[in-house]
Amino acid sequence: MYLFGAFLKRALKLANRLESSKLTAIENQQLTLIKLLSKAGDTAFGHHYGFHEILLSPHVMDTFREKVPIHDYDKMHDEWWYRALQNEKNVAWKGKTQFFALSSGTTGAASKEIPVTKEMIKSIRRAGLRMFLNLTKYEVPADIYTKDMLMLSGSADLQDKGGYFAGDLSGINVSNTPFWLRRSYKPGLEIAMINDWNARIHEIAKNARKWDVGYIMGIPSWNKLMLEHIIDYHRVSNIHEVWPNLRVFVHGGASFDPYRKDFDAISGQQLIYMDTYLASEGFIAFQNRPDTTSMALLLNNGIFLEFIPFDDDHFDHDGNVIGHPRTLTIEAVTLNKDYAVLISTCSGAWRYLIGDVVRFTDLAKNEILITGRTKHFLSICGEHLSVGNMTDAIRNVQQLLNIHIPEFTACGKRAGKYAVHHWHIGCDQPADAAMVARVLDEQLQLLNDDYRTERSAVMEAPVVTVTPTHEFYRYLESKGKMGGQNKFPRVMKEGAYAEWEKFLTSYKL
Repeated sequence: MYLFGAFLKRALKLANRLESSKLTAIENQQLTLIKLLSKAGDTAFGHHYGFHEILLSPHVMDTFREKVPIHDYDKMHDEWWYRALQNEKNVAWKGKTQFFALSSGTTGAASKEIPVTKEMIKSIRRAGLRMFLNLTKYEVPADIYTKDMLMLSGSADLQDKGGYFAGDLSGINVSNTPFWLRRSYKPGLEIAMINDWNARIHEIAKNARKWDVGYIMGIPSWNKLMLEHIIDYHRVSNIHEVWPNLRVFVHGGASFDPYRKDFDAISGQQLIYMDTYLASEGFIAFQNRPDTTSMALLLNNGIFLEFIPFDDDHFDHDGNVIGHPRTLTIEAVTLNKDYAVLISTCSGAWRYLIGDVVRFTDLAKNEILITGRTKHFLSICGEHLSVGNMTDAIRNVQQLLNIHIPEFTACGKRAGKYAVHHWHIGCDQPADAAMVARVLDEQLQLLNDDYRTERSAVMEAPVVTVTPTHEFYRYLESKGKMGGQNKFPRVMKEGAYAEWEKFLTSYKL
């Protein structure tokens, strides 16, 4: 088996070199757009916006951006995708859309229904293979390539909507696992189709010793809970007593920093952590080398990218686009500036404002970090506090106070003529809320100039409540959002925050 693994490792290194494109970033993106427009030219959307005419232009990217307006979810759904949900063919992408990914927050709002075409499933699969190829850049034993892969997904028991299937994107991907991967994929389709989160995790724990797992994949919070359950079930001190060959955790969906201490604590040896940017709308980027935490954009995999500077000139205080901004393509972005992301994809999303905010950290390698969401930030009076700022501040608080905060959420409120941020931090250690608030305030002022300015004028000091970590997960469970791609929101609007606090109060009573 080791010899086979060594052979496979050498083959993967060669494949990785061959796979590397010789085209520039903008050439890859232009070719991607041309392919997308060509394949969707005879759809209703393509006819409406003249895709065939755009392809005749000597400047396809410019003409595309001039003729096709920016879409958010509501515009894309209400004008186009609703027709695909009614089983109409050739709406925004060729053919009939067989799958829709359900994506929503934790406040009980209706789920978004994101089309997932056969081409997008293939695109996600290709991106996963590229990520696997890049493991050759890491120090891993040769036989790691022969080990099992465990993906902790949402339920693979998809909802039959009479013409299409709906569910969590990870569940859709699992239900479409290719035949050549099924033998190594764990926990297997039978367990993955269990709808109840607790029952599914229990079955994984029962069967864990039967598998030789080398990789795990998924949202950090749910994988942490799964590994802790396996450790408790088998009465061992760390996960490597069950899976001695576990080497890699591929994570995404939330910043990994708050969970790093948890994973280090439940591991018997150091894991390799690889970050991914896999949204319900497509696989956009992944960490492809060991000496960075940034992710490299996938520029030739069925997604055309545009960027809008995320500032007061282009977005209002609610995170809505102002007017009709001129977007930037990959060759025009600059370092260390926040951009909102637009995507056009092989699932029929066109100039679609995905809602994420990114920052470029290396232009030559096209590497980014996700710094927040266009509508998930605190700016009651102009403080412009991003989720990235909040996560960095919490990380610093943990280090300075020697406490562990894997979960947190915050809400901005008015207090008379002043603004104030209310925080709940998830912490299972003794923690002085007043001390946490003071240090948190200091760190936020160091990280964000706007916050520091507003704190000296119209903002009061933050209010912090220390909450047991399990309460965050109980709240998600009460909403039917355990597992899959669900995560606790880092920023809440006042109504959602009031509901969260009511939940905590009613439980105590």
